[in-house]
Amino acid sequence: MAIIRPFNSLRPREDVVSKVAALPYDVYNRQEALEEVLKEPLSFLKIDRAETQFNKDINPYDEKVYEKARDSLQEMIMDGILIKEGRNCYYVYELTMNGRSQTGIVGCAAIDDYLNNVIKRHEKTREDKELDRINHVDSCNAQTGPIFLAYRSQEKINQVVDVIKKESPVYDFVAQDGVKHMVWKIDSESNIQTIYTEFKTIQSIYIADGHHRTASAVKVGLKRRKENPGYTGDEEFNFFLSVLFPHDQLMILDYNRVVKDLNGNSDEGFLNEVAKVFTVEAMGLEAYKPIKKATFGMYLEGVWYKLTAKDETRSNDPVNGLDVALLQNHLLTPILNIKDIRTDKRIDFVGGIRGLKELEKKDQ
Repeated sequence: MAIIRPFNSLRPREDVVSKVAALPYDVYNRQEALEEVLKEPLSFLKIDRAETQFNKDINPYDEKVYEKARDSLQEMIMDGILIKEGRNCYYVYELTMNGRSQTGIVGCAAIDDYLNNVIKRHEKTREDKELDRINHVDSCNAQTGPIFLAYRSQEKINQVVDVIKKESPVYDFVAQDGVKHMVWKIDSESNIQTIYTEFKTIQSIYIADGHHRTASAVKVGLKRRKENPGYTGDEEFNFFLSVLFPHDQLMILDYNRVVKDLNGNSDEGFLNEVAKVFTVEAMGLEAYKPIKKATFGMYLEGVWYKLTAKDETRSNDPVNGLDVALLQNHLLTPILNIKDIRTDKRIDFVGGIRGLKELEKKDQ
């Protein structure tokens, strides 16, 4: 069973919420994050990416950066930018992008559910990214970024959400990226009990996005347990902030790889190697996004290509047949010699929310 409990939140004051709201910390590179904070001094990025408060000579993983994140968080609380809710609540959170909406429940998930595989992961994590968020959460003593979880839709939870969405929202604004955000508070005891009880009937919850943040939150929680051997299990450090979306609300975005070199191959040589395991079609200058399993879009030197795994490349194995496995096992490892995407500095990642144009920018 899954434990998802209500919590006493820190949240932005209603009149400044659009200024505080920011995209996830790992969407930006350092320069982009700095530009965002300069443009909007109230942006939560100054906490999530506190290196923006220093000159470029400071290592973003320096202890001073995490101390600055903690201090900035406390300043926003002292200044009344962030306010304490005052009681334990759930929240309904609706995102609308390009005319499509999805609605989830904001609550706190149990680290024991992660440790016991009730909350299931599907990605391995990179130690450097994990350590960064461990230090960040540990220094701030706060969960500053929610984990995106998914669960099989439950009728009774849906009914509560439908009722709550007829009320006036706590927040209703459109962010700079054009995404509309609406938030409603669930604070009646009956609705809270319904949601808590219904989640307890769910056997499996899945991490949709935020594997590093989850692993980091769990490790900080375990650290707190070690520091407090008399813990009861009810303390806040035993839980992590999450937004849980029912499966029928989800829209899956791509998560793209950016490779910094061709492992000594020329463009022609690289394409020839790829053509041994994929059918390669030049698609021209227009961005190509695959729509079928075992197909990939690739951008190389100003040209988009469609890669389709050949029959002998595909697999019926439930793991090795996944697109991510096909890419790793037949292109990244054998051709580009990228064996561990968690540690290899020659590969980076760009979330699909930034669009395929971001990949073209990376190639410039």
